[in-house]
Amino acid sequence: MNKNRIKKSFLKVLVSGGEALSYSLPALKNKVRNNSKELVPRKKKPNVKTRALAAVTGNSAANITRRCINLLGGMSKFVKEGDIVVIKPNMSRNAAPGSGLNTNPDIVGELVKMCFESGAKTVKVFDNTRENKKLCYKNSGIMKAAKDAGAKVLYVENKKCVPAKMSAKASIEGWPVFKEAVECDVFINVPAAKISDIGSISLSIKNLMGVCGGDRTKMHWELDKKLAELCDFIKPDLNVIDAFDAVCANVKKNTVIACADPVLADAYAAKEIFNIDASAVAHIARCAGAGIGNINIKTAKIKHGRSPLFS
Repeated sequence: MNKNRIKKSFLKVLVSGGEALSYSLPALKNKVRNNSKELVPRKKKPNVKTRALAAVTGNSAANITRRCINLLGGMSKFVKEGDIVVIKPNMSRNAAPGSGLNTNPDIVGELVKMCFESGAKTVKVFDNTRENKKLCYKNSGIMKAAKDAGAKVLYVENKKCVPAKMSAKASIEGWPVFKEAVECDVFINVPAAKISDIGSISLSIKNLMGVCGGDRTKMHWELDKKLAELCDFIKPDLNVIDAFDAVCANVKKNTVIACADPVLADAYAAKEIFNIDASAVAHIARCAGAGIGNINIKTAKIKHGRSPLFS
């Protein structure tokens, strides 16, 4: 065997071996250089009013979710006939419904129903969990609620993640993103309102971490910058914050908040649910400063509702 053939054989072994390795940023950048397909930023649905926000309180998570979306003009404002829709809840923990650690399954199920009522072709539900994915999907109740409503429930797997194409200066340029999160017509972001393990509030913007593959612990360095880049990349069309099971000052909030603008949704939830000024939350302030959304609640058109079933 001549030297050129030996060299080619050696390179082929390296490439095939590399496929078996877990995703890391250097490895992904090598794949990019080898002309792998890259994911480009999503395009947000046009003609959606981002300054409108709805907040509804009640004792039925499903009912107040539907009423919240209706106050924004109905799901048909976001989902059109034949659309492929992604609903991205938080189901990162192996915890039962009502714990407040994951999105309430009744909210997810109701959103799936509303999408199909508006003509969606397909609705996909997924999250990159922090704990055992099969247990998280099952014990959160979200898998059953989503499937019962007709959705396809997918697992986020590294082999189905693709390097994200951003600017060369972006800190997460080339980071692996689950391609189903980008290759959709509508992205509905459905976080659980809670305090994260790192002490910050976790709402719409932070919930987007669940579309990323690779070692997400490495994202926590300059997290606010990375979250702003990720939010600008995904561009969620609708954010539905589950504060139904959220507890603050020993009071259960029983609330759902909906808005097309993730910054405005988070700013409102920060203040109304946790009594925190959003400008003091690094990643929300960073997104606002980057022009991704509006942090000034006073300029928003807020519609409040209260379920007649609330007691």
